[in-house]
Amino acid sequence: MGYSMTGYGQGEAIRPERRIMVEIKSVNSRYRDISFRLPRSLSSLEPPLRELINKCVNRGKVDVRVEYDSDANSGTQIKLDRDLALSYLAAYAELEELTKRLLPDPTGNLAQISGLFTVSTQETDPAEIWPQIEEATDAALDQFMSMRRNEGEMLCRDLRYKIEQLTEQLSAISLRAETVPQEQRERLLKRVETLLGQDAEEYYNGQRIAAEIAIFADKAAIDEELVRLDSHLRQFDLMLDEEGQIGKKLDFLCQEINREINTIGSKSADLEITGLVVQMKTTLEKIREQVQNLE
Repeated sequence: MGYSMTGYGQGEAIRPERRIMVEIKSVNSRYRDISFRLPRSLSSLEPPLRELINKCVNRGKVDVRVEYDSDANSGTQIKLDRDLALSYLAAYAELEELTKRLLPDPTGNLAQISGLFTVSTQETDPAEIWPQIEEATDAALDQFMSMRRNEGEMLCRDLRYKIEQLTEQLSAISLRAETVPQEQRERLLKRVETLLGQDAEEYYNGQRIAAEIAIFADKAAIDEELVRLDSHLRQFDLMLDEEGQIGKKLDFLCQEINREINTIGSKSADLEITGLVVQMKTTLEKIREQVQNLE
């Protein structure tokens, strides 16, 4: 059973000091294209994270987003430059002595001085956080793959129904193709009789008519195309039961089915068969659109 290329999953891993959330979503693409949005401090974890995604995804445009929330006070320190503060206080005292006047409380002014306080944050160790990210990613992938599989099952059911439609249309063409030569013979005889009347045998004998019918039947013969088309439809149905990546194989098979349908249409001069060919091409186009959604 194939997987849809469209999916969404979200997973969390929570610890007392931090919360990790991983979000994975994907849409259709001919190739595998994975993009990541990680906090800068965790950018070194992209390669192992990509390896986890690669194990589950073969085709599709995948966006992976990692959110990292930690305790606001964890690892953050504010330091006072005591020497700078003492220098300012000494300058204030000197100014008071010089002016013989007491200055207001200098604390507020000191707190606004640039460089008096420095904020330092302890760097996050990616290796320490990786097990938590891996846990959140596994949870997101479980949800992501479950959604892709469910959608894949619905797509395959729809494709199987449309293949049944093609098979029914193919059967109708096969039945009609058996009667076309005889109808052509009758039309030819009627035309000859209309044009030549009683002199038809003199100018256009039965052997000549048989030869004309044989030539027509040979040019309009679609037996080989019908056999190949029936084989392609059976293969398509069997592929829908295969596991893993089946989208590209089904897409190739659609091209082969289209080729046989076109050949049948070009060979046949019968209006009924032509109408059935148009129906088959319409059904096949719907199949090809659905196949583009499968991995």
